[in-house]
Amino acid sequence: MKRIVTALLIVLAFGANAQEKVKSVPVKKPKPVKTASGLEYTITSKGNGKKAQAGDKVKVHYTGKLLNDTIFDSSVQRGQPFEFKVGAGQVIKGWDEAFQLLQEGDKATIKFGPELGYGERAMGKIPANSTLIFDVELIEVMEGVRPFDTKGKDTVKTASGLQYILVKANKSGEQALSGTKVVANYSAFLLDGKMFDSSIERGQPLKANIGKGQLFAGLEEGLALMHKGEKARIIIPSKLAFGEKGSGPIPPNADIIFDVEMMDVQKVIPPVAYDIKGLEPKKTASGITYYEVKRSGSNVKAEAGKTVKVHYSGYLADGTLFDSSVERGEPIEFPLGQAYVIQGWEEGIALMNVGDKLRLVIPYLLAYGEAGRPPMIPAKADLTFDVELVDVKDGAPKH
Repeated sequence: MKRIVTALLIVLAFGANAQEKVKSVPVKKPKPVKTASGLEYTITSKGNGKKAQAGDKVKVHYTGKLLNDTIFDSSVQRGQPFEFKVGAGQVIKGWDEAFQLLQEGDKATIKFGPELGYGERAMGKIPANSTLIFDVELIEVMEGVRPFDTKGKDTVKTASGLQYILVKANKSGEQALSGTKVVANYSAFLLDGKMFDSSIERGQPLKANIGKGQLFAGLEEGLALMHKGEKARIIIPSKLAFGEKGSGPIPPNADIIFDVEMMDVQKVIPPVAYDIKGLEPKKTASGITYYEVKRSGSNVKAEAGKTVKVHYSGYLADGTLFDSSVERGEPIEFPLGQAYVIQGWEEGIALMNVGDKLRLVIPYLLAYGEAGRPPMIPAKADLTFDVELVDVKDGAPKH
């Protein structure tokens, strides 16, 4: 009896999988559809699979033609489907739009002008200002990072102009107020839906201390509204993001969207400043004053060309803590002697062996100079660092 039941379950499972297989049925009277952008598409065979969204990866077959039927490219002829991520700017605009209108199993002809193609540029066999025609088949949709579904959710606008949509609430969780350390996953988009960054895709959640100026203003304000376990969409005006200059894939004056999941919120325990009572100050030729809080006796020295791992806490002259790896619970790594850090650090860390602890008092000319580094470090600021050399390795750091 047990064998019969097992066999029946296998048959049922096989039948279920067979039903889920993508099917494609020819359309008897295909009709062209034109979108607002000028894209024209005609579905010639209708599939029953998933629809692609921005952030998904798709596998497609295609044959590209000019208006005179000259074929300029074909994955079919190569016998190798083409894969790309939808909505990420990896393909021309006409493709990005078209494949979000199709579903798995669809075969279609898509047609669009140069404004959705290569514009005034010639591209290989494609002349400038060409209208392009593609016979395409959407073979598979592989779900990727997708924008949050905010339908039916309320939008709250703050005094600064930031907009906040709570997608999943958890008011019992710790709130990410100033003085807390957060761990969050996010995906960031332009207003047209194009994703320009994702901690999820990188597998590296955002880790930051709130209230320490470690994030740009709009993101910090938005995160501070959230509790542990919540999901929210934060719509950040350009003046609270990257402003008139933009940054990398972010155009000037661009409002941006962050879909954030707050994974953890912890209260920060401030580091304890080193006790230097009774220690004799020493001075380098460049003007750095340092105190030997602990000498470990190790023979492993920090040297130019090697990667050093350092814990530190930085203070202004009035004792204000402005940054600390100890608070974050993560030492930093950098190659010594390659100007990755301020000059005062280059010189100061080179005085150390693994396990040593020093207090470095660095004059502003060897730190952030006359301009400082607003908002945390004022102009002409002498800085104090309590540093511990955790490790020294050969070669460049691995990132």
